[in-house]
Amino acid sequence: MTFHARLAAAGLILAAMGACSPEAEKTEAASSAPAVAATPDVHAFRIGTLEAAALRDGLIVVPNVANESPWADTAAARAALTAAGQPGEAIHLPVQPLLVRDGDRVVLIDTGAGGRMGTENRLLASLRAAGIDPGQVTDILISHAHGDHVGGLAGADGRLAFPNAAVRISEPEWEYMKAGAARAGEAELLAAVTPKVQPFAPGAQVTPSIRAVPLAGHTPGHSGYEIVSGAERLLYVGDALHSSVLSVQMPDWTNGWDTDGAAGVATRQGLLARGASDNLRIYGVHFPFPGIGRFQRRDDGFVWAPEAVEQAAP
Repeated sequence: MTFHARLAAAGLILAAMGACSPEAEKTEAASSAPAVAATPDVHAFRIGTLEAAALRDGLIVVPNVANESPWADTAAARAALTAAGQPGEAIHLPVQPLLVRDGDRVVLIDTGAGGRMGTENRLLASLRAAGIDPGQVTDILISHAHGDHVGGLAGADGRLAFPNAAVRISEPEWEYMKAGAARAGEAELLAAVTPKVQPFAPGAQVTPSIRAVPLAGHTPGHSGYEIVSGAERLLYVGDALHSSVLSVQMPDWTNGWDTDGAAGVATRQGLLARGASDNLRIYGVHFPFPGIGRFQRRDDGFVWAPEAVEQAAP
């Protein structure tokens, strides 16, 4: 089994990432990037004065059966999904990284699966459709080191997909990523990658408008990202919530994808309560495209209220 295959099976992809470019090169690349365009695979929107876009990468389909679904009560899951108008026999999880123009930076939050895990590997095409060349991306912010979030960092040939981008990841998540690679027996590759990543302290301000938000439970150093422009803000929740139905309506359900189930439950409950109370705009990387909306209270729980969007013409 190849290194990529072994890590994908464990939920981790450690691709051969290239060196980060100097700040001057990042500024030059970003300043030449055009305004974000809208297409069927690109939903362009604003966060205050910041340009942003949901970029379609693909779809992960998880059979809603025992030993496949991360949620134990498959019958209750099927009923909830069907009631919400989603397929009940399988859990459909879109993959849509987020693009943000932050001043002279072109920021990509997560990189999709890179064709792994059954997705269509559409991120680079979506990025180009948005009017951005991969070489213009200056910063990649990683929520966590699972394959559907870091798999797009490099192609199957090991070449960088975003050659001029600094790769930012929280310090504990980087340690988790390194440990996974070490267990796979890839010491040489790990040594090559280590100096090329820029870890940050949990909760750090990672760009002028984006702050990392520790969201415990899914992985040891899992981060969300809060993007603020004036009075407007949007919270990228990563894999603190997977399903717009099950994670939102049944936040107390543990799932087999979280490394710390109890912490994952507490994080979901806190996010839902804060989101509903503050009317906070949310970005769900695995929610139905384009993944933008808000949490609303209903009866004794919560529901996902997607933001109305105008579909772009093909």
